[in-house]
Amino acid sequence: LPPRTPGGRVMMMTSGQDIASGMPGEIAYALQKGALASITRSLATTLADLAVTVNTVNPGPVDTDYMTGDDYAAVAAMFPAGRWGMPDDPARLISWLATDEAGWVTGQVVDSEGGFRR
Repeated sequence: LPPRTPGGRVMMMTSGQDIASGMPGEIAYALQKGALASITRSLATTLADLAVTVNTVNPGPVDTDYMTGDDYAAVAAMFPAGRWGMPDDPARLISWLATDEAGWVTGQVVDSEGGFRR
């Protein structure tokens, strides 16, 4: 195999459950999300000498038709802009994190929640 060229990006997805105040019955889910934040920081440190950045994105609530009616409106009211995130909102952040411009950003859990209030 040819020598590996230094550099690269590792990106993972999470939710805000690791920063939320807790939800009954969601212990395993919250544990996994908290562990993902820790893995992000540890892996970023491990891969830094290879010029690999490691970040995790929390897209927040995104309008994917999984919620409708009164629940949909109630969640929309939790955003300062009064609207749900659209799939393109976190996608633009992820695209930027993959660029050379974001080479200094590593070991972060980046919230793309539009100011969502829990």
